[in-house]
Amino acid sequence: MFKEVLREVVERTEGGVASLLMGYNGIPVETYVKNGASVDVESIGMEYSVILTQISKAAGMLEAGAAREVSIQAENMTTLIRYLNDEYFVALTLAPHGNFGKGRFLLRTLTPKLVNELI
Repeated sequence: MFKEVLREVVERTEGGVASLLMGYNGIPVETYVKNGASVDVESIGMEYSVILTQISKAAGMLEAGAAREVSIQAENMTTLIRYLNDEYFVALTLAPHGNFGKGRFLLRTLTPKLVNELI
């Protein structure tokens, strides 16, 4: 079930390259990489999991409420991350020309399926 949702997010987003469901401990639950893509999505997730934990702590200290979403736009890729709960997040990696808005929309609308399966 997880793989199908991750695949759908990547395939329905122009420029979508890879996606993953991962715990904040850096252990991947499931990944999907588009055919022909040379992206190490698990390494991306592990590196960002440390940052996500710090963002959550900072949001709490600032009384901003729970963090929901983070995006990192770099020269060669954009990574969209959506917090699912206290233990897991989902990420979508896009090519530089990827459709950022569509990726955000799909993560927001399809991730409740992931959350229901995690419970």
